[in-house]
Amino acid sequence: MEAAQETVAPQDETVRNLQGVYRYYELAKRAEWQVRDLPWSELPPIPEYKGSPQKLARRRDLWRSVVTQQLQADELAVEMAAQLFSIAPDREAKLYYTTMVQDESRHTEAWLKLIQEAGGMAERDPYLDKLAHMTLDADTLEEKVFLMQVFYERLIIPRFRMIARSSRGTVLEDLCNRLAIDDGIHHGAGMAYERVLLEGAGKRVTRQLVDAANRLLPLFAQHALWRPKAREFIGSLMRETDMRMLRDDLENGVRLAKSLGIDVSDIQLPY
Repeated sequence: MEAAQETVAPQDETVRNLQGVYRYYELAKRAEWQVRDLPWSELPPIPEYKGSPQKLARRRDLWRSVVTQQLQADELAVEMAAQLFSIAPDREAKLYYTTMVQDESRHTEAWLKLIQEAGGMAERDPYLDKLAHMTLDADTLEEKVFLMQVFYERLIIPRFRMIARSSRGTVLEDLCNRLAIDDGIHHGAGMAYERVLLEGAGKRVTRQLVDAANRLLPLFAQHALWRPKAREFIGSLMRETDMRMLRDDLENGVRLAKSLGIDVSDIQLPY
């Protein structure tokens, strides 16, 4: 009888244990989905309403704005994931980043199709561009993983869940639920890899991460509270909820940094 073949993780040639990162590679492959799997012909792309033409146009613009912002974020995420794949020195991490590049590319494809069905592009978020370039221009791999996967990927998940709850019975809801799962994997892999990268790291490296967090948090707060013109009319109504979510997100981010062994006493929360 022929013996069953098993997938064997690459053996790291250094003392670093990257089995945790490799497990996320396997998990990401199992969780992969295709844009054609979304219920394009079964559900409306975005929520539908009844009312005057003016009200319908305003609601459509609101949802086009939401979709545009998520498309913008994932277009930038493709660049960041590709950079991580390019510079990561460990084979297990490179394997994982092949899946992350594919995920972000697939997310972009889905958003492009959805924005077309929703009526076209809306206003871009200027703070997202700044956040992305902060990561792309960071000096070290530790800082890039910290910003992209430890912070961004974790902080966006509650927003996907909130969008999904507000868009029941749509393609948008289905997509956001899928992205929450994918970004949970991205975040978990980043936490696993950052722990490996920080093993034996000196105070200079962790100090760089604290400095990076202090540059990130004010920009993330501006991004979280920013409202394009299409959403100005609900901005005041959502302000209290937005502030509560922002506080929860940032405090959770600080807890994550502390769990990596980083001294968070000098991290300054922007509120």
